[in-house]
Amino acid sequence: MFQPLLLSDGHIEPLAEAAMDVLERVGILCQSRELIAALGRAGARTDAAAERVWFPRQMVVEFVEQLRREHPAGELPQRPFAPPPRPILSLQVAQAVYDYASGERRLGTVAEFIHLTKLGDVVHGDDAVGHFLVCTDVPPLLEPLQAGIVLCEYAHHPGATYPWHVDQIPYLEEMAAIMDIPLLWVWVAICFGHPLRFDKAVADRFVAMARRGHDVGLVAMPVAGVTTPVTIEGFIAVSAAEHVATWLAGRAVNPDVRLGGSQWAGTIDMRTGAISYSCSDAMYYAFASIEFLRRWTGVSIPPGSGEYCDAKLPGLYAVLEKHYKAMTVAAFTGTHPSLGQGMLECGKTICAAQLMLERDLAGSLSALGRSIDPTPENLALDTIADIGLGLSRNHLQSEHTLRHFRDSLWLPELVDRSGWNGPETEAAALDRAQSRADELIAQYRKPEGREDKLRALRAVMERAGRELLG
Repeated sequence: MFQPLLLSDGHIEPLAEAAMDVLERVGILCQSRELIAALGRAGARTDAAAERVWFPRQMVVEFVEQLRREHPAGELPQRPFAPPPRPILSLQVAQAVYDYASGERRLGTVAEFIHLTKLGDVVHGDDAVGHFLVCTDVPPLLEPLQAGIVLCEYAHHPGATYPWHVDQIPYLEEMAAIMDIPLLWVWVAICFGHPLRFDKAVADRFVAMARRGHDVGLVAMPVAGVTTPVTIEGFIAVSAAEHVATWLAGRAVNPDVRLGGSQWAGTIDMRTGAISYSCSDAMYYAFASIEFLRRWTGVSIPPGSGEYCDAKLPGLYAVLEKHYKAMTVAAFTGTHPSLGQGMLECGKTICAAQLMLERDLAGSLSALGRSIDPTPENLALDTIADIGLGLSRNHLQSEHTLRHFRDSLWLPELVDRSGWNGPETEAAALDRAQSRADELIAQYRKPEGREDKLRALRAVMERAGRELLG
């Protein structure tokens, strides 16, 4: 087990002073007059014309003291191991599709979204299929509405969409009412334009979230050497300032709102300019920065999931890269995150064959979450005595093994668990994964009896087009 603490007690005060200095001297850009006014009333120094907000040191000190009273800082909680669920197609928005069968990478379209929605509906029919691909052939202001219509038409359990603008939400709520489902949208992650920038669409959505009492926090993706200094100390100063500014903004709008967020730290390859969210140095920046926030403010946030790996092409390498990242997160936080949803290229691209491989390998982690049940049947003492020293036969030949091997062992469908044996074995696994995805899509049956509701949904989208696009 890795040592979860990367900072000493002596590091906290100078790092906190640095973060407060950033908040006081640099502050944030904020393109919401309502949010600027709320922060001004809370004690921040503001300039509405310049869309700037600065946070006096004493304001931050008092706020952090309040947070520490709400969240007494302590050691990481010890929890029993809980294996992550198998990957599904839901709420991880890619911009492109990689088709393993043809080797093509294509931008996301309505047709591609429909095709993969069918796969998700068959693969995990009990779990809702959500908004996992951007339809680039639809105007952005209408895209979540179109995604909602696709899900309602093709998924037996339509999941949520991501509205990027608050103006889209009323239409999605109307569509959910037509379908008689609880919700057809969720709040999109609040992401700064790093460093320290609340652009208008994000700020408007943030204000709406806080007013409704939804948990608020920054889903941060800072990059060392690009949006922050390259040093871990400078990275912590800027990234911590971003999180605290977000929490201050949330409480300025709604004093009772709960705080959260996450930290997806990135580092740059100085040879190529590529950004990684899964290299060891990136993970170190994530772990150190969330540890600092927890020890300074008491608020614990996670360092992301096993998704956003660097692999460009599908295969076992990509799966194992995600597994390694996820298990490293587990080692430093005590909680095993999800492994991903068939994504490549740091979440830009989704691949059906990759999803099938990840689901196959994710099953192996269920073995780590099993409980012990020392019943007579499981102990198998009579069988042990019958086999004895194993001179004439072994347990592979026993009726007990026949009864229990399916419940006791990991039996992958697509992957050869005996280990990588050259590129041919990986190609064979990918071929099996693609064939399995094709077989499942061929089994798909479209939901029936929704024609009237779908006509009503399309009428809502037509009206939204007139009102949002002018």
